[in-house]
Formats: sequence, C-alpha cells, structure tokens
Amino acid sequence: MLLDLDDDRRAFRDSVRTWVDKHYPPEKALEIERREYEYPFALWDDLTEAGFHGVGIAEEFGGQGGDAVDTAVLARELARSLGGMAWTWAISSFAGSKAVAHGGSVEQQREYLPRIAGGEIRFSIAVTEPGGGTDLLGAMTTRARKVPGGWRVSGQKMWSTGAKQATYLLLLARSAEPDPATRRSPTVLLMVPTDSPGIEMRYIPKLGMRAIGSCEVFLDDVFVPDAQLLGEEGRGFRVLLASLNNERILSGALALGMIDGILEESVSYARTRTTFGRVIGGHQIIQHYIADTALAQKQCELLVLDAAHREAAGRDCHREANVVKVVTSEHAVAAADRGIQVLGGMGISAETHAQRFWRDLRQFRIAPISNEMVRNNLAESFGLPRSY
Repeated sequence: MLLDLDDDRRAFRDSVRTWVDKHYPPEKALEIERREYEYPFALWDDLTEAGFHGVGIAEEFGGQGGDAVDTAVLARELARSLGGMAWTWAISSFAGSKAVAHGGSVEQQREYLPRIAGGEIRFSIAVTEPGGGTDLLGAMTTRARKVPGGWRVSGQKMWSTGAKQATYLLLLARSAEPDPATRRSPTVLLMVPTDSPGIEMRYIPKLGMRAIGSCEVFLDDVFVPDAQLLGEEGRGFRVLLASLNNERILSGALALGMIDGILEESVSYARTRTTFGRVIGGHQIIQHYIADTALAQKQCELLVLDAAHREAAGRDCHREANVVKVVTSEHAVAAADRGIQVLGGMGISAETHAQRFWRDLRQFRIAPISNEMVRNNLAESFGLPRSY
C-alpha cells in the first residue's frame, strides 16, 4: 500500500499546523519551557478548546473520532513546534483514553472517556520503579493487596511525568507473589486518584521537557476502590500492552515532528547566515547535514505511518511499534545534534530551538523502553535465546 494520508487526514494535518503556527509558534514554546516546573495549564486549556483531547476517542463517548493514524498526525504537528511539551496532550491520550478504551468496562468508558475528551481530567503513567528500570515485571516491588471494596497499594514509582497535575495515575502493581521460576506474578492495572491519602510526589530535576515535571511517586497503603480496576484482576500487564504499543508509536510521531522542526530551523538559518562571503547553505558540508536530516525524516515518516495503520486496522503491531521507537529516537537525536552544528555557536544558545529539541529528545533513546532492550526483544523474536 502507499503509505500516505488520505484527503481528510491531509486537511486535518493542515488545520492542526495552522493552529500551532498561530497559537504556539516555536518562540512561544521556548518561552513556556523556560518556566521550569510550571505546568502549561494554558496550553492544556487551549488543546481542550481546539478539541484535540477528543482525537482518537469515539464520537459516542464525546470524542472527535479518529484512530492511531489521526493521533500520530496530531502528535507530529504539535511536536514540530512544542517539542517535548506535546506530551501535555500525548500522556493523557495513551495512558488515559487508550487504556480506558482498550481495558475499561462499558461503564468505565462512559464515565471517563467523555471527561478525557473534554479536558476535565488528566492522566500520568506510573509503571517504572527505582530498582527496576526496563526490568518492568521482574523487579517490580509495588504491591496491591486485595481488601474489601478495593485494594491497598504500597510502593514507589519513578518518572511519572505530569503526575502532580494529573487526576489519575495509571498504575501497575503486583497482586500476588511472583513465581520463583519466572519471577513473574499476577498484576493489576489501576486508575489511582492522585488526591488519595498516602500519596506523596517529588519532582526529579532533568535535562529536558522542563515545563512538564516528572515525579517520584510514593504510595503508602493507598486505598483504591474496585471501580478503579482496569481489565481483569491478575492480568494488568496484558491490559497495559495496548497503551504501551500506542505510546511507542506516539513517541515516534513526536520524534518525527521534532525532526520537522529541526529541519525547518536548519534550512532557514542556512539561507540567511553568511560566512566567508556567502550563505552557509552554499557550503557542501551544511548541505549534507540538511540532506541527512531530510533522509531521516522520510524514513521515520514511513515507519510511523506503517505502525499507525497497523494499529488502526487492529493488527498486531508490537514489533512495528518497537522498530518505530528505536529508529525515530536515534534519527531524531542525531538530527538535533546536526541542527546544533548547522547553527554553530547559536546552536547552543537558549534563543534557538535545536538545543531544546535535543534536550527533549535525548530521553527518547531511554524511555519508554531503552533501545538496547528493544534490540534484545527483536532478536529474541527471531528465535534467538533470551540474552537477559
């Protein structure tokens, strides 16, 4: 098939681009980013007014409709200017609407999806743990103990981005002791209200995505009602998988959008900056930097569209989502580095954007899963023995 957008999606892409250029050009994004830990509530509200929180949510639940391709289009266009701040929208999309649509009961879908679409509630994901990292299940120490009417949760999570401003944490916890042979155990996926007694959060100082704080989350005997359980008891990770695959595709789309922004800034600067009596865009090495970024842009675009189409069609897209995550993150980080090089001294200035994109992108090689672990999984999928 031709991996491209149909006319309706092209029109949607153009409308989002027009909205971003008008309301959140790169200069405004840079200004917001300087206010570290100051969550961009105005951006959230503007995204709500534009209807973007409803993209990917069925109309019967108050959404705008659309599927994984539409959300990838939206992610790309937002990230082209906003960079990592586009996660303001994306986290609640995959950790909220995707999780509830896939794993929630009809009652939960009716309750939560309209509120997500209307921008009334925000989600953060609480999966990673301090001693676990990529060893998500084997090293998990957070426990959910069944009690009358719900669960009692104790443990600690790391890198829950936007947690302090979220209404709910999408939290994975063990619900029984692990099997000694496999180190695996039954899990539950819970929507934990962030105002629950026993929750404490602390910001983690970090390199990029400064306007959306990432948190350590401490849970001390937190009560979570039965109504907040997503999917079956004991199969929480299975329910989470759809969100994780969607997160990797969205991550790829966001990386692609930042490549778009890097390319635009590089070309603009190369056309106007002069050295040795000519514009630097006339120097072969600068042309090669820009050409390499354009090559990366096209490769990433094809991979994102392929994976998004597969997800939208209901096909297994786990391998494709992993490929997208690795390739786009590595291309995008390299593109941002080239963008800094094209700008020379101005590339490390806080007034330009390649350095902002680089800081926001560098984590993409580590999260939501490290590229090294994805390579392990890909090799294992070809029948090779597990290496970890």
